[in-house]
Amino acid sequence: MDMKFDAQAEDFRAEVRSFVESNLPDDIRAKVSEEEMILPQDMMQRWHHALYKQGWGCPSWPVEHGGAGWSDEQHYLFEREIALADAPRPIPYGVVMLAPCLMEYGSKVQQEKFLPGILTGDQLWCQGFSEPNAGSDLASLKCKAELEGNHYVINGSKTWTSDAHVADWMFGLFRTDSSGRKQQGITFLMIDMKSEGVTISPLENFEGTHEVNQVFFDNVRVPVDNRVGEENEGWGVAKYLLGLERFGTAEVGRSLASLGRLKKLAKSIKIGTKTLLDDMDFMNEVAQAEIALRALEVTEQRFLFGPGGSESMGAEASMLKVRGTEIQQDILELAHQALGYHAHAEIDETATGPAHNPAAIAKAHYNFRKTSIYAGSNEIQKTIIAKAVLGL
Repeated sequence: MDMKFDAQAEDFRAEVRSFVESNLPDDIRAKVSEEEMILPQDMMQRWHHALYKQGWGCPSWPVEHGGAGWSDEQHYLFEREIALADAPRPIPYGVVMLAPCLMEYGSKVQQEKFLPGILTGDQLWCQGFSEPNAGSDLASLKCKAELEGNHYVINGSKTWTSDAHVADWMFGLFRTDSSGRKQQGITFLMIDMKSEGVTISPLENFEGTHEVNQVFFDNVRVPVDNRVGEENEGWGVAKYLLGLERFGTAEVGRSLASLGRLKKLAKSIKIGTKTLLDDMDFMNEVAQAEIALRALEVTEQRFLFGPGGSESMGAEASMLKVRGTEIQQDILELAHQALGYHAHAEIDETATGPAHNPAAIAKAHYNFRKTSIYAGSNEIQKTIIAKAVLGL
């Protein structure tokens, strides 16, 4: 199902398509079209700079902070069209997560200091939430920040920290009081990654890529001015941020693009005189994934364009996160299965097969197993739905 938009919205859709066609670099388009991982430095930044020059760098932001002033329909069409055109995802942590928190909870000084660099794409951020013993149970975090004069002194570590090795800054949650409930005594801080005492240790993913890290803090001094919100009240800021993150992880447009690539892959794989596209068993599985994705698409549209729009979503964001990541994984798993023997390419990037780059498809399949875990595992999301919607 595609929603019917008015002529003005369709003109905007055409404008986005034309812009992407003319401005998306070919090397970036090629990597995304083959499901290759795109990291923030270089390719994401280059694409962000092109969008920024057009005035579309952070279109969802309020106009006074450099946003585009678009309607909900325009935001929806923009995200959908850039995904279908094989453009990269937005730079995640600064643009999508931290900036809205600064607009909601940050001081005027903080907004003036940090938002311009995020808007231009020149300042990269990472998220310091998870710890070795605090993942889905995030409130169990122990990385400590003790107030000494005008600074917090941080000791401990964060783990599974995506992009820490390329980030300029980190925003994170730190334990400032252990006397009450575990959700209390947590403070939201922003840390310069060049600070003395910060050590970054790479963690290699299963498929051999370097995306995540463990970050160690040894008496790292952070100015009180870098605190977002009040001391010991960071849990409220985190809940606001995680609501944004869970909604974004549905990625319906991205999954539609992956589904299209899956069908092209199936058409390229020969089975005698026919192709995998003619295999009824395989294509039945593809059809089931597409039906589920289209149902999710309609559900997302109901939430976005219904009463209150995206601002009114609570547990609905959790539902989109659960189904979005499950379907995303199903599509990539089918692509991996379609490769057959050539799926071994995850250990041999020089291998050739029915896809131009089978290694990228295999790696994407393994890498995206993470999506049902991050942003609060799907089990946690189901508990939120059970409590908030079903009253259990």
